[in-house]
Amino acid sequence: MLSNEINRMLEQAYEFVEDGNYSDALKLYDLALKKEPDNIHVLIDKGATLQNMGRVKLAIRSYDKALTISPNHLDALLNKGAALHTEEKYPEAIACYEQALKIDKKCAMALAYKGLSLGEMGNLTDAIKCFKKALSIDKDYDLASISKDIAQELLKSINKKKSKIQ
Repeated sequence: MLSNEINRMLEQAYEFVEDGNYSDALKLYDLALKKEPDNIHVLIDKGATLQNMGRVKLAIRSYDKALTISPNHLDALLNKGAALHTEEKYPEAIACYEQALKIDKKCAMALAYKGLSLGEMGNLTDAIKCFKKALSIDKDYDLASISKDIAQELLKSINKKKSKIQ
C-alpha cells in the first residue's frame, strides 16, 4: 500500500511527465525512493521516465531493481523488455516477454511485443503467430493488428522476391 505522501509524489511526478518535464519527475521519484527504496511503483515509473528521456540503460537498471524485489512483476517485465528492444537486444527482450507470459498467458501486450522483437530478428512467421494470438485475446489491439498486417506484407514481399530468383 502506498503511503499518502508517496502517492502525492507519484501524482505530481505523473503531471510533470505529462507536461514533458521529465527532470522534475525524476527528482520526485528519487525523493520517494529515499523514503521507500523498495517501492516497485516508483521504480517502474522512474524507469519509464528515464526511457522516455532516452536514458535506456538507466531505465533497465530501475526495472532490474523492481524485479529484484518482485521477480514476477508484469509491468516491470514488460517495460524492461521494451527497453531491451529499444537497445536492439531482441533475445533478451523476448526472454522478458516469455517470463511475463508465464505469469499471464493471456497478456496481449507481451505477445505483441514479443512479435515485434521476433520481427526485428527476421522471424516473421513466428511474429505473425504472436500478433494473431494477441488479437485472439484483444481483437481491438491496434499495435498487434497493424504489426500483423505489416509483417504479412513483408513476408509476401520476401516470398515474391524468392520466387523471382528461382
